[in-house]
Amino acid sequence: MPLTVLTQGFALSFGLIVAIGAQNAFVLRQGLRREYIGSVVLFCALIDASLISAGVLGMAKIIGDNELLTNGLALLGAGFLSVYGWQAWQRAKHTESLNASDTTEKRSHAAIIAQAAAFTLLNPHVYLDTVLLIGSIGAQHSLELRYWFIVGACSASAIWFAGLGFGARFLAPLFARPKAWQILDIIIAIIMWTIAFNLLLSVF
Repeated sequence: MPLTVLTQGFALSFGLIVAIGAQNAFVLRQGLRREYIGSVVLFCALIDASLISAGVLGMAKIIGDNELLTNGLALLGAGFLSVYGWQAWQRAKHTESLNASDTTEKRSHAAIIAQAAAFTLLNPHVYLDTVLLIGSIGAQHSLELRYWFIVGACSASAIWFAGLGFGARFLAPLFARPKAWQILDIIIAIIMWTIAFNLLLSVF
């Protein structure tokens, strides 16, 4: 059971974080430039871990043993994940690519971290994904299993940022191809729909 919950947290977090966006493009650019990439990866991973933990543990206090509220959140999560999966499926039909090349002059360490903070904390989807969505789903488990869920979700975030940043030189040519993002979005859609289906089963 703990391994199943850990896997659920990992799959959900990974599916949400992989979608193409400003933060991922920024991390990839820094990886290509080999400019303070260790600090950028660590910062993004720690912020995600903090928000995920706060969401899962904070939501747990609110939900408690309220079965009506738990079922309501499960239905809400299933609905959101279904829509998110549909959006990923629609993105897969289009030829979208990521151009991460950057020729600007070298910036200070503080400036890079400030920019990473802006890409991370000024994006409302970060709070929707980590605190509300991941938090509400993780909070449905028992207290012990919630920690396994957090470990899984945070691991996915850390692995993705590390792979994206430190493996940028290898990933950039691949993800400059629209076909790679199309395949990725199809995988994301399947993951989101699978978790949504499992949430519906937990209610009905």
